[in-house]
Amino acid sequence: MSQLLIANIQRFLPLTDEEKYMILSIMHPKKIRKRQYLLQEGDNSKYSAFVLSGCLRCYFVDQNGFEHILQFAIEDWWITDMMSFVSGKTSRLNIDALEDSEVLLLTREDQLALFERCPKFEKYFRIISENGMISNQQRLLDNLSLPATERYKNFVQKYPLFTQRIPQTQIAAYLGITPEFLSKIRSQISKS
Repeated sequence: MSQLLIANIQRFLPLTDEEKYMILSIMHPKKIRKRQYLLQEGDNSKYSAFVLSGCLRCYFVDQNGFEHILQFAIEDWWITDMMSFVSGKTSRLNIDALEDSEVLLLTREDQLALFERCPKFEKYFRIISENGMISNQQRLLDNLSLPATERYKNFVQKYPLFTQRIPQTQIAAYLGITPEFLSKIRSQISKS
């Protein structure tokens, strides 16, 4: 399973056997049961998690009790509260499992030590951070400029596996609409 992480890194840069060992030796495997938290609001985000199997979500709950999902992460994806992970400040986010999941955890201290020992990994984490920022920026632009139907179509096109694995209520929370409105959108799309 840890070969999934190696393959992910090698999509961006080649690794020697020594470098593969270096990254794998600092990763901590963890199993997370469905509905179990990896991070809760008010805690410090001690880990960045690479998903080996399963599905996690990152979200916050507003003052009215509504969940707002910022990110889903399935196999071959990273997930963390970046602000808390980097700054050490208290998290405003929750991360929990939508399915039984297995992850590899990386502490901030181990990440920084890895950068010192092998600067090549700094490039890898920069690339995935940039890709994440691009994705978030596009999502923000879509949320500000597109009607819900177009946002849903973009979501389905960009993440086809999610619609098969993630409940509609969770997708609706990600899109910022009610589950009932999402059902209406899906019904209109299937009729056309």
